[in-house]
Amino acid sequence: MKFIKFLLVGIIFGIVLTKSEAVSWYRIYEMFHFQSFHMYGIIMTAVIVGVIGVQLIKRTGTKDITGQPINIPDKDKGWKNYIIGGTIFGLGWGLVGTCPGPIFILIGAGFIGIGIVFIGALLGTYLYGILKDKLPH
Repeated sequence: MKFIKFLLVGIIFGIVLTKSEAVSWYRIYEMFHFQSFHMYGIIMTAVIVGVIGVQLIKRTGTKDITGQPINIPDKDKGWKNYIIGGTIFGLGWGLVGTCPGPIFILIGAGFIGIGIVFIGALLGTYLYGILKDKLPH
């Protein structure tokens, strides 16, 4: 029962993403063909909310679920890792038609084929865990 609030937030998040059509393959297709502002508006809103949220966490001394203060270290200056990682992420997003966030939403909505994407995401995460010490960070 302690984690029910997190489950409820996840369910609400899934409903919002579904209703806003952020999980729609067609909307993602439009975005990658620069035919619609819809997804860019959603992404920009998420970035703005994220920036505000991180700043509030840093400035107010917010604590995590265990009561420890949340510490968000500053990112290293540089651009190569972001360009390479962003390119890989974008190519995967474009090829699959979804980013990792909506995978569970799409499975819950009955799109069984997305299970292959889920398996690929798990495999990629596992491979990263194996190779992370050899990768430039």
